[in-house]
Amino acid sequence: MLNLFTSSQLSLFCTARSGETRLGQSITLPAPAADLSQQLSQAAAEGCQYVLLGVPEDIGPRANLGLAGADKGWQAFLTKFLNLQSNEFIPAKQILLLGSIECKDLQQRADVTGNGQSASPELLRQLVSELDERVAAVVQAIFAAGLYPLIIGGGHNNSYPLLKALSLSSGQKANSANLDPHSDFRPLEGRHSGNGFSYAHNAGYLEHYFVLGLHELKNSAATLTQLREAGAEYCSYQRIFVRQELHYQQALDLCIEHVVRGQGDIGIELDTDSISLMPVSAFTNCGLTVHNAEQFVFQLAKLPRSRYLHLAEAAPVQHPAGLSAGLNEAGQVLAALVVAFIQGKQHQATAI
Repeated sequence: MLNLFTSSQLSLFCTARSGETRLGQSITLPAPAADLSQQLSQAAAEGCQYVLLGVPEDIGPRANLGLAGADKGWQAFLTKFLNLQSNEFIPAKQILLLGSIECKDLQQRADVTGNGQSASPELLRQLVSELDERVAAVVQAIFAAGLYPLIIGGGHNNSYPLLKALSLSSGQKANSANLDPHSDFRPLEGRHSGNGFSYAHNAGYLEHYFVLGLHELKNSAATLTQLREAGAEYCSYQRIFVRQELHYQQALDLCIEHVVRGQGDIGIELDTDSISLMPVSAFTNCGLTVHNAEQFVFQLAKLPRSRYLHLAEAAPVQHPAGLSAGLNEAGQVLAALVVAFIQGKQHQATAI
């Protein structure tokens, strides 16, 4: 259930300019006739290391009684990323623009009235479970090829299939660092964007989990209790920026110290709800800067055991100035975070 990106689609996103070479003109595209495993093996043989994969859905946030719009994050990313300059600072030929998970049929089933009105929470949560299977299968194939998946768009529900794929690929429980005002450790009440990590822990896919920037008043007492019982840790937004008990770098160091425990591979999770004024499904003006988010991604990417980047919840349609402004702002931030991951891997540490 994968829509491969084609050369004909580039013209929809990439604007050529005389005397310049854009990333979209240098990036690697999948071979049209091959199956997925062949696509990935061929890309790896040609020197690719990174795989861009979109998840254009907003079913997960709606299943969590949240706002729509996360289905446009992938589109926003492509518009900005593919128009960045191709130069010495990013290895364009090492990036495979694979395509996106097929979500259109699930989105249509979620819109039962045909006018944008959502189905029942029960049906939405069933659709999220179906999406889980699609995401996990594709990402597991990427891991099997020895490549780094960079997953953009959709809700934070997709953390569960990513951690499942990572754990099954490595044969051991995964660790995860999550930049997020919410722990997403809500009850096992049916799949949605608020319980990806609790489902992953319950299924035996997640071991050491750290939430950086957790908002002390946006997580229920029951959720915080579940988080502690699972052995997870967090450093709150208030502790860093309000009470100033430690600097941001010290908090990031605590996060890294926690997720390098044991031998498990590490998933880098970033809910763009954590970034102030970002057009998202849960808007905040009491969050982190883009620079803070870039540092989180870059420093985690330098760890040899970090294996993927997941950028969730960007919802361009929620921008107060409209969709066009939302696509512009969300696209810039998502592109910057992907660059931070790739450059982090280029500066990867030799140990830990």
